[in-house]
Amino acid sequence: MTTSFNINEFIYDFKNCCNKVQKKSFNKDETITSYIRNRNQFCILISGNADLVRYDLNGNRTIIEHFSESDIFGEVFYSITTNNELLVEAKSKCEVLIYNYYDIHTKCTKNCKFHQTLSEYLPELILNKITDLNMRVELLTKRTTRDKLLGYFNLLSTKALNKTFKIPFSLTDLADYLSVDRSAMMRELKLLKDENFINKNGKEITLLYK
Repeated sequence: MTTSFNINEFIYDFKNCCNKVQKKSFNKDETITSYIRNRNQFCILISGNADLVRYDLNGNRTIIEHFSESDIFGEVFYSITTNNELLVEAKSKCEVLIYNYYDIHTKCTKNCKFHQTLSEYLPELILNKITDLNMRVELLTKRTTRDKLLGYFNLLSTKALNKTFKIPFSLTDLADYLSVDRSAMMRELKLLKDENFINKNGKEITLLYK
């Protein structure tokens, strides 16, 4: 995440200065939070990996976002406008810092720096989330599985500042993230490799056309 302030200092203050912050641990496949049941939560992933997933009324699963160390998430960034369940699920053992945004209106007994500056930083954090979600919407509007794969690989390459990068998902989860059929996606990955668009070694991808 790119911010105008030092995100590491912000996380340090979040972890060590405010007595209203909870630190919780979660095992793989456990639910970290529900955006419907836990309103106005502000969370930081200290370690591990997690996914924001949606289950529709038919039980179909879509991955909305992927979170890794130092990523920020919570219902406060993502207003719920449907009855579909939105859950953050641990993909590995995770440690998470959790803060109830309602508490920003209550003076902290420590008079901590984090509590004082969260309201200043929150608009920028929300703007970053909006930017990320807009990129995802743009990705999902691509018409073909190939276009979605290449669009996503370009995003990962840009983020890594390298033609070689690792996919943060299993192939099943990647299909859920791109909203495509897994079998069709596997065929397209093979074609992209055979046609020298990419080189693939496990989860590591190298773009050969940039």
